[in-house]
Amino acid sequence: MNYSPQEIIETIQMVRTEHLDIRTVTMGISLLDCAAADTETLCGRIYEKILASAGRLVPVCETIEKELGIPIVHKRIAVTPIALLGGGIPPEGFSAVARTLDKAAAVAGVNFIGGFSALVHKGFTRGDRGLINALPEALAGTERLCASVNLATSKAGINMDAVAMMGRIIRRTAELTAHQGSVGCAKLVVFCNVPEDNPFMAGAFHGIGEPETVINVGVSGPGVVLNAVQKCPSADFRQLAEIIKKTAFKVTRMGELVGRMASERLDTRFGIVDLSLAPTPAVGDSIAAILEEMGIQTCGAPGTTAALALLNDAVKKGGAMASSSVGGLSGAFIPVSEDAQMIAAVEAGAMSLEKLEAMTCVCSVGIDMVAVPGDTPVETLSALIADEMAIGMINRKTTAVRIIPVIGKKAGQRVEFGGLLGTAPVMAISRLDSSRFVGRGGQIPPPIASLTN
Repeated sequence: MNYSPQEIIETIQMVRTEHLDIRTVTMGISLLDCAAADTETLCGRIYEKILASAGRLVPVCETIEKELGIPIVHKRIAVTPIALLGGGIPPEGFSAVARTLDKAAAVAGVNFIGGFSALVHKGFTRGDRGLINALPEALAGTERLCASVNLATSKAGINMDAVAMMGRIIRRTAELTAHQGSVGCAKLVVFCNVPEDNPFMAGAFHGIGEPETVINVGVSGPGVVLNAVQKCPSADFRQLAEIIKKTAFKVTRMGELVGRMASERLDTRFGIVDLSLAPTPAVGDSIAAILEEMGIQTCGAPGTTAALALLNDAVKKGGAMASSSVGGLSGAFIPVSEDAQMIAAVEAGAMSLEKLEAMTCVCSVGIDMVAVPGDTPVETLSALIADEMAIGMINRKTTAVRIIPVIGKKAGQRVEFGGLLGTAPVMAISRLDSSRFVGRGGQIPPPIASLTN
């Protein structure tokens, strides 16, 4: 990849004044050859494989940071969904595996490790049930571990038994981490149509179609896009789309450069660059601010969903022109706690859960990093999850829910998570009863659009 002096100057400017960074370099590692029938052997193999593969990840990334002058905020690991490996171990063994993953991540020096995961969109295996039941204790007892469960696909429909189960699991996780603002739920996400090469947490895992090891990169550029939009206050929507596309092109090029450098030095394959616009709590690094710069008074006002649709589509188009290796989620995230302007919109009364749900129809993920009252019934949590799964299933896109029932908090209060997780205003959620709906169980069938073979 060749870069002009102008591109280099622009990138330096983006880093210095527009919050541009590489959000994560994530190494995916296959653990399929670690499977064993007893817990001790499984844990030993997992630990050795992770350190053998990712032992140099952090120092290599730090060297690239210094050479290019581009911050790499997080270094992460994603592994094969652990439920696929644990069918032969007793249920209590999954807690030991969780601690092993957390220890390996600490020794490797990475920020997070993802892949304490299960894929249950059509039903449960023994390993799936063991892992899901272990989630609350695993997340409460570890620091770096992240977990995900895929509940639905456009081909299979929605596993409503799993949806009901995850409402209970999320509530139990909140209770076990209540002394930390129920932060365990921030490391647990449920999906429809989960991507197998996503470098972002909490949903990263190493899919079964992936190579032995791979480097995937997640870039972030809300501040860069905001700056570009601010420079063109009179642009019409077609012009605005072109401006965002060109900006996304530049950001993606930088991400692929870092990814290819890292993969070459680690003697592994380069996978994808995920060009998702991922906000941070820093002022000026906000998705909501971009939408407001387009002309929305406050994020959540009428027109917000249309503005987000334009942004998301233009980002994807620009990234696709920049690289043939775009993957993961790639678009715009709308996490509440991680976006300063989104927090302000919630506290101003402009943003509700219902509006967030509408926005998820056109963005990359879904109900993300949303805090709700700690006394929210588990059936309500499950019903909200079901709504998001339906949006993803019908529209053949990825949707997700990362919701945090904060024990002891009520709507209108705040909870502090710190770091990139930010601060979450506790949002009001409907008190209407969904228990009869959730209690039906079974499988919501896939739409007719699934018959594409």
